[in-house]
Amino acid sequence: MLISLACVLLGVGVVMVYSASVTARPSAADEIYLSRHATFLCIALFSGGAAAMMPASFWKRAAPWLFIASAVLLLLVLIPGVGHRVNGAQRWFRFGPVSMQPSEFVKLTIPLFLCWALARQRRCAPLEPSPIRRSIRELGVVIPIALVLALVLAEPDLGTAAFLGGVAALTLFLARWPIRYFVVTGLTALPLVAGVAFLRPYQLQRITGFLATWRDFGSAPYQVQQSLTTLGSGGWTGVGLGSGTQKLSFLPEANTDFVFAVVGEELGLIGTLGLLGLWAGLYWFGVALFTRNETPEFESVAGRALLIQLVAQAIVNMAVVTALAPPKGIAHPLIGYGGSSLLASVTALGVVVSLSRSTRPTV
Repeated sequence: MLISLACVLLGVGVVMVYSASVTARPSAADEIYLSRHATFLCIALFSGGAAAMMPASFWKRAAPWLFIASAVLLLLVLIPGVGHRVNGAQRWFRFGPVSMQPSEFVKLTIPLFLCWALARQRRCAPLEPSPIRRSIRELGVVIPIALVLALVLAEPDLGTAAFLGGVAALTLFLARWPIRYFVVTGLTALPLVAGVAFLRPYQLQRITGFLATWRDFGSAPYQVQQSLTTLGSGGWTGVGLGSGTQKLSFLPEANTDFVFAVVGEELGLIGTLGLLGLWAGLYWFGVALFTRNETPEFESVAGRALLIQLVAQAIVNMAVVTALAPPKGIAHPLIGYGGSSLLASVTALGVVVSLSRSTRPTV
């Protein structure tokens, strides 16, 4: 069921990427997005299938090396002439017409690395007699994560950095990290987070614009206004697949960050609720893979963390589109256009399937 629901979501994504990419005067150029998306999808399916066939032990051994590789890519993308800069942000590698965003793959490597590091620490804990040294050692697991978040912030990409921090916190929580460590880490990071959030004027404007949406719709940011207008114009059943008009130069990023709004306009409330149901089903059946059998801790925590962060991406994206959260630049996984997001998301599902096969026999 997990794989079936993922395939349905991918199918919906193909249809919506094409529909959201159609211009006022349809031409052969509109099919470029569809052909590229189909190419990305084939690569993603191959990667996800290969990941699913790997034994769970492979991910435990490879976790630190995958994390290091993703951190190196984040470092390389910041080098002038190596990374590609768009609108003041240097987040992509450019290979001809194809771009790759390394921060998308960090969403996959952070849960694996943290589970590996915690498992290693807990094996060594009995050898450390001093409680203070043990606590310092256990808190040290967040240092590599903080360095990676700093690289993402330097791009700059505050939204992705905040999401990656949430993924790390989720993984630590699932791994039963002591609450006192969360308090210490949170108090330490709070001044830095507050300073970064208000360091650049446009970031503050995003927050104030989001708050203004609920007081005065006319003063809301343009993209929020268009997103809500697009959703509202669909009504209960929508205007029909491919018949939406807001995507025609009104709704920004119609086939990427705001593809959910196009779903609302063309398929209506029924379509948006149906998409919510697909994500809820994916989460339900995914979690069931780790609760029906006794799964080792690394596999259970990493698998659930990867699944939850994938669903959380969809929730955050839908919250942004419906003005329930400030604009963050988080793509809608499996649905929106974007090769890096699609490859990372499908590979994450493959890893979830791989980890779910490692179970202990129950008596």
